[in-house]
Amino acid sequence: MASRLRSESNAGLVQQLQDSGVIKKPIVAEVMKQTDRKHYCRVANPYVDQPESIGCFATISAPHMHAFALENLSEVINADSKILDIGAGSGYLTACFARLIEAKAKEKNTEPTGIVIAIEHQPDLVKFANENIKNDDYKLISDERLKIIQGDGRIGCIEYGPYDVIHVGAAASETPLELLLQLKTGGRMLCPVGPQDGEQNMEQYDKKNSGEVVKDTLTSVMYVPLTDLKV
Repeated sequence: MASRLRSESNAGLVQQLQDSGVIKKPIVAEVMKQTDRKHYCRVANPYVDQPESIGCFATISAPHMHAFALENLSEVINADSKILDIGAGSGYLTACFARLIEAKAKEKNTEPTGIVIAIEHQPDLVKFANENIKNDDYKLISDERLKIIQGDGRIGCIEYGPYDVIHVGAAASETPLELLLQLKTGGRMLCPVGPQDGEQNMEQYDKKNSGEVVKDTLTSVMYVPLTDLKV
């Protein structure tokens, strides 16, 4: 999925992702156009399709990977969805999920009642993500459409679960069963799985109404490992 698209504007980058076939759904393009990457990474040109360091040994993923996650999860997100975002990092995808809930509500001519819960183990990144989202659109936080909580993402957040969607933004060494327990029937989890020093697989887990979990391997990826503050 390597890409080296670049633009001088957020809208231009999103258009390139559409033209190259990475973004197929109009609703994903709409959400990414609303969520300007310049608010989430401090680099000379934030509109290059590559990951960027955000400190604390963390990165903001490349735009094509954000698009990939939104494309695969948008079909199971609704106006009332509860979403768990593991590894908030910059806060970019957390904001996208909140806007996706809003866009789904607009499609149905109803009010958005869903919420995004983001877990981040680094206190500095919790602060960073909150500041970024406030700079982007303060209402996302003031309206309580999302919450960023400091904690160990490997154990999820039972308090607000179960969830319709779980997105894991760092690589687990094996299938995170603790997170699957917090996934609703009919829900979907997206998680990179594999060694921390090598190539991983982006796995999609769908929990059927029977409780059975079906796993699909979507693509090869390279993510930082899912850890706590001690590792």
